[in-house]
Amino acid sequence: MTTGQSNTRLPLVDVQNTRDERNIPIDRVGVKKVKYPVQVRQKIGGLQTTVGTFTLTVDLPRHFKGTHMSRFLEVLSEQTAGIGAETIPVILSELRDRLLAQSSHFEVDFTYFREKAAPVTGKVGMMGYECGFEAVGGATEEFWLRLVVPVATLCPCSKEISEFGAHNQRGYVTVRVKPNGMLWLEDVIDLIEAAGSAPLYPVLKRPDEKFVTEQAYLNPRFVEDMVREVAVAFDADSRVDAYEIEVENHESIHDHNAYAYLKRDKSS
Repeated sequence: MTTGQSNTRLPLVDVQNTRDERNIPIDRVGVKKVKYPVQVRQKIGGLQTTVGTFTLTVDLPRHFKGTHMSRFLEVLSEQTAGIGAETIPVILSELRDRLLAQSSHFEVDFTYFREKAAPVTGKVGMMGYECGFEAVGGATEEFWLRLVVPVATLCPCSKEISEFGAHNQRGYVTVRVKPNGMLWLEDVIDLIEAAGSAPLYPVLKRPDEKFVTEQAYLNPRFVEDMVREVAVAFDADSRVDAYEIEVENHESIHDHNAYAYLKRDKSS
């Protein structure tokens, strides 16, 4: 009898379920950087399939040595119809049930593509936005949207003091939004782009470039202006309960980035 044949008859010890004597519970344990298809509902109708990067975690009671990592992937794989906002509560509940946890956490990041037309010629291209969902299940139930929206910003100070123009830059607006009811990704994108000096476009011809350049010149924005403009729009939208706004300008003439951050809870 070979050693390999002998080992197959030995019981497989479940080390994760053995007792841990250090008496320290762990807040979150699980898997990160899991690639899996995700389906996102579009405002225009239908579903967009893209690739998500997932983080799935649960709390670990003090008496368990470890969690069962394979069960996280099993729960994810059972969503054969695709991962979407409506399936997230099911995933959170299944994670708690199978891992004997009190709380579960879900995060997914994905690129959401949107058809966008140039402002003058109407030339159409696909614009990608980095988006995500974040959810907690258990004693606390929460759901958040995450988006990163690029915009063009033009410096008000440069415009004021210069005779021949003003410097502009690529700005990145990162928001984390707690919705109240259905809040479309497209609506948040539109709101943020309207707060900048000008939106970005995937395809621009010369008439479009002229339009966008002049639009930015007529709408100068500091990063401070950006966070305030987005906050005003969120405050006026009843579908938004809480939010965080972060703006970072990749400056074109400075060897640093400009930055601003604002956080509000409308329910408090």
